[in-house]
Amino acid sequence: MTADSGPTADLASPQPLPAPSAGASARPAVTQAVILAGGQGSRLRPYTDDRPKPLVEIPGTGTPILGHQLAWLASEDVTDVVISCGHLADVLEEWLDKADLPLNVRTVVEAEPLGRGGGLKHAAKALPRPDEPWYATNGDIWTRFSLRDMAAFHYERDAVATLALARPRIPWGAVETDQFGNVLDFIEAPPSPFLINAGLYVFSPEFAELLPDVGDHERTTFPQLARGKRLAGYQLPQGVYWRAIDTAKDLTEAAKELAAGAGRAPQ
Repeated sequence: MTADSGPTADLASPQPLPAPSAGASARPAVTQAVILAGGQGSRLRPYTDDRPKPLVEIPGTGTPILGHQLAWLASEDVTDVVISCGHLADVLEEWLDKADLPLNVRTVVEAEPLGRGGGLKHAAKALPRPDEPWYATNGDIWTRFSLRDMAAFHYERDAVATLALARPRIPWGAVETDQFGNVLDFIEAPPSPFLINAGLYVFSPEFAELLPDVGDHERTTFPQLARGKRLAGYQLPQGVYWRAIDTAKDLTEAAKELAAGAGRAPQ
């Protein structure tokens, strides 16, 4: 990664989309992944004053978010992970050196903030098998579902990129009324009527070439792929636990949910 890539990289002309694959015979298992762990985690302070967000531990779990993610990826046949680091990268690397890791982990450090798309591109260059597909996840996601099923969906759609879609619960209570304005019911934390990007992906090998050097792939690469109908959305199966750990309140809520048995590895 060269240091002369500026923030205007988002405005560069889009790269030509790769042609659809000729057949479905070459469908290798996805065995490599990227974890984005370069953010400041400012909304999680003071927890992130001395550690990057992925090393924050949800109370009662005994493991940081990153430890959960690595164990989950290993259980899904991933053998190699590249972690894109930034804020307090030395603390993360020290934790990795001491941890009993279930797979091979390599870190790459952003000398300057690259954005999520730039961070993905930077990390993808360190993947051990650049000609094979790869998973990616934001470093603050706690979930557990079959990534192999998501990869199969990705292949079936012949997509260049597939993103997981979640339906989070609205953090406020909702009020149901009839057509006359009479209040019928109060609903505590109902599911959102909209799907959101869950921060988990399957990417074909050619995806990395379409990423910006600096910037957000959701504003550049994804819209381009969507126009070409090469972007797929995989809805998380009903009942799957998913939470992004972004604030202190998320930590509290996740601790309650996980204590009740949600989102843990099957015994």
